[in-house]
Amino acid sequence: MPDEFVVRDAALGDLDSVAEIYAHYVEHSVATFDLEVPGIDAWRDRLAELRAMGWPFLVGMLGERVVGYGYVAPWRTRPAYRHTVESSIYLAPDVRGGGHGRRLLDQLLVAAARNGAHEVVAMVTESGNEASIRVHRAAGFRFVGRLREVGYKHGRWIDVNILQAGLPRGT
Repeated sequence: MPDEFVVRDAALGDLDSVAEIYAHYVEHSVATFDLEVPGIDAWRDRLAELRAMGWPFLVGMLGERVVGYGYVAPWRTRPAYRHTVESSIYLAPDVRGGGHGRRLLDQLLVAAARNGAHEVVAMVTESGNEASIRVHRAAGFRFVGRLREVGYKHGRWIDVNILQAGLPRGT
């Protein structure tokens, strides 16, 4: 019987796996506009910062293996935006297509709403991210705009789709 997919709060011990998952996307895709792989200290800082702000940082597990992660962070720094967050979600390349991204995103949205988020924005690059767009749409996101040629990576200009979802009230 295959391992069950479980979503839980991220722990410090998960960050090596989180960093490894993200490194794949930095080096081999345009899903992120980072050009250099962040070190483990950057991940420790991000986890601590998000926890201090009360925002969720979750991991998806298959058995004992971290196979994905997601978090929300402030969308903008000005105070009036404080209830709007931006989501980030990544899966290990070998587990994509199994429904794990949708389950992780669903639980991330519930946790974000519980912690005070009102709206969530996802910035999804145009090239090669059709599956991410489908997952976000299935989770209730709607397309609200496109930023044209705002990123340059791997020798090409990249558009970014802006997706947005309202979160359930009173969760």
